Amino acid sequence: MIIFGVAFLALCTLTGLFVGELLGKLLGVPANVGGVGIAMVLLILLGSYLKNRGLFKSDTEQGVKFWSAVYIPIVVAMAAQQNVYGALSGGPMAILAGVAAVVLGFALLPVLDRIGRKKPEAEPAAAVKPVVGARG
Repeated sequence: MIIFGVAFLALCTLTGLFVGELLGKLLGVPANVGGVGIAMVLLILLGSYLKNRGLFKSDTEQGVKFWSAVYIPIVVAMAAQQNVYGALSGGPMAILAGVAAVVLGFALLPVLDRIGRKKPEAEPAAAVKPVVGARG
């Protein structure tokens, strides 16, 4: 049922937000530290695990797909807005770190492209005929 997919997404979200708040308190930061990212990782890992076990039916998957189409862009936009505010109030070091991360990400695109390509299959070597009469 589609409602199970929505419940699964909600469970992952609440768990991620709880763990993010807990991490924030442990690190002494008065904010949620990576809660949305943790929720997405949980969604991917648990979803893959349940699908491999045959416990994640196609109807349930439709519920997750529906809300992920709506939910993820909104959360990413909200997180990006918070990051911009934090970077502007954090000073030049925060802005430099953000710019460096983006430049590094773009610089690694060709490397990731090469890693992801299939290697061409090697052509079979020509059969070597033994030389008759040669002693070895």
